[in-house]
Amino acid sequence: MPRVKGSTPTRHRRKKVLKLAKGYFGSKHLLYRTAHEQVMRSLRYSYIGRKQTKREMRKLWIARINAAARMHDISYSKLMHGLKLANVNVNRKMLSEIAIHDQQGFKQIVETAKKALA
Repeated sequence: MPRVKGSTPTRHRRKKVLKLAKGYFGSKHLLYRTAHEQVMRSLRYSYIGRKQTKREMRKLWIARINAAARMHDISYSKLMHGLKLANVNVNRKMLSEIAIHDQQGFKQIVETAKKALA
């Protein structure tokens, strides 16, 4: 069988990697091998970063809820336990938004949790 060089698919594959490496410093955007290594590393970092963003946002929401709850003389853990006992299903993101933008509504939520705990 004749030898196939595979020039067109190889060129397309390499151009795709070099396009992803656009803006990288030094030879990382010029040479295929270093560009490919950096692109693979960058894709791995972006995958990890998407998971870390979710963690960081949850930590931020919890910190905000805790700060607002302590202004009403209750800790975060007791507030969440009281809400669970009262069958109030509000996720942490919405609870933190309520704590920031609607203090009266958050106060009512805290009162509901305190009644359920008592």
